[in-house]
Amino acid sequence: MEVILQRGKARRVEDGHPWVYGNEIDVITGEPQTGDIVDVFNFKKDFIGRGYINTKSQITVRILTRQRSEPIDISFFRKRLFACREYREKLGFTLNYRLVFGEADFLPALVIDKFDDVYVMQTLSAGMDKWKRVIADILLDDFGASGVYERNDVPVRTLEGLEETTGFLSNEFDTRFVIDEEGVKFYVDLVNGQKTGFFLDQKENRLALQHIVKNAEVLDCFTYTGSFALYAAKFGARHVTALDISAEAIRLMQENVALNNFTNVEGVCANAFDVLPVWVKENRLYDVVILDPPAFTKNRKGIENAVKGYKEINLRGIRMVRPGGFLATFSCSHFMDVNLFYDTVASAAKDAGRTVREVQFLNQSKDHPVVWGIQETHYLKGLILQII
Repeated sequence: MEVILQRGKARRVEDGHPWVYGNEIDVITGEPQTGDIVDVFNFKKDFIGRGYINTKSQITVRILTRQRSEPIDISFFRKRLFACREYREKLGFTLNYRLVFGEADFLPALVIDKFDDVYVMQTLSAGMDKWKRVIADILLDDFGASGVYERNDVPVRTLEGLEETTGFLSNEFDTRFVIDEEGVKFYVDLVNGQKTGFFLDQKENRLALQHIVKNAEVLDCFTYTGSFALYAAKFGARHVTALDISAEAIRLMQENVALNNFTNVEGVCANAFDVLPVWVKENRLYDVVILDPPAFTKNRKGIENAVKGYKEINLRGIRMVRPGGFLATFSCSHFMDVNLFYDTVASAAKDAGRTVREVQFLNQSKDHPVVWGIQETHYLKGLILQII
């Protein structure tokens, strides 16, 4: 079965992007069913790639291989998974890391996180969902997994005609356990935690706090289960205020604090957008302010409102930094590109009347690789700034 693209519509896909949109297609030969493997050609009938199809989805084809001689079968997935592990191991990842980062690992719509010998999987499209049992078996048989769990309670699956679902893809096991990240312990809850149970993408950025938080008074906004707050405590902060709108997140953060025997972390359950303006008026100041909000937009239409949100929260955060102190600020929306992120933070600093000195630009952890030409793979941006 073949998918032939319209004249002038193939360049982006030929240049390496794995998504073929329905409005780019001229002809589909045969009658492919959802999840079937098809070959993609340009209008000249030059082979572009091979992938799975879903005619009900706006992203109609997701390309898996550019090699015409490469079949899509169990051996294909086994080879790709081993390549993913080899890449991570070359970079020094061993226990806890993202094994597969979808399009960045040429396995579109597949996410696998590894916590020691437990694996958590998301199959976010109908075509990839068709292979999830095969992938789970490879993890169990070839990777020594003690357990595999699916966290497919993701709304994007409904766009593919899939149900949201969770459950074991192996024998049952204890889904709440403790991991050790550079000497800091965290509870991971595969069933109830956000995404796959723990955010691995800030692994290296948490280490960037090491020197700036020593003997500092720290405010960690959007703390979730306290990862930045706990690292600040580990690195010698005098006191850490961990702020989150979710009472459950604050409870989990406090469990993690107790797990590490820290005594200098205080949890506050409040909406940062409500409480920070009040604290600014009260002239509360901190040596280090950390802003790690959720994505303010998940689509291009929401960029304008997202910029307003990022500017507002950074304006308040900057005003609460003591002169000479530091701001660590992040955006996890790929629609907020690097230039827009810089411009938004710069605008907030200007309105706050503060001078900024850039200390470090931060990125997503290296187990979440960025592939040039696939902008969706670059989503996390961060800055450590000295506020003068």
